[in-house]
Amino acid sequence: MTTITPVLLCGGSGTRLWPLSRKSYPKQFVPLMGEETLFQASARRLQGTRQGSGDLNFDRPLVLTNSDFRFIVTEQLSLAAIDPGAVLIEPEGRNTAPAILAAALHLEATSPGAIMLIAPSDQVVPDTAAFHAAIERGLEPVSRGQLVTFGIKRPMARPATAISRSQARSPTARRRS
Repeated sequence: MTTITPVLLCGGSGTRLWPLSRKSYPKQFVPLMGEETLFQASARRLQGTRQGSGDLNFDRPLVLTNSDFRFIVTEQLSLAAIDPGAVLIEPEGRNTAPAILAAALHLEATSPGAIMLIAPSDQVVPDTAAFHAAIERGLEPVSRGQLVTFGIKRPMARPATAISRSQARSPTARRRS
């Protein structure tokens, strides 16, 4: 059974869902869809041993965040009963590629040859079984030294600005009984 180290990326500026999300508390730490936060759901999806057509075994997550969120990260993992593993603190936000490099260097130093799965901590994955099946399918090319990426199939033919956007009714609009 292959062990995979989940790398959870927990940066963010908290500007997209204001006022729910803000600089000191971005959306991945807010319970937007039930009791659990997006960060907790991401960590839970990638923990323990998962039974499927093949077995997936996830190591403790490696979390990359900034100093503002380090206590939130450990608190939320603790509340979800998830052993946090290592938490790497970025000295300043430099986007995804440097964070992935830091995770790769850390894992190579601590667990040479480890398989890492990079996961954002602010995504909703409605079909966890399908996600795990995709990870299982990716393990074979990974065993040959290939890089595997996951993407989302868009249900539409072209990009649309209406996706991920809320529109409020006009304050003057009234409901008719």
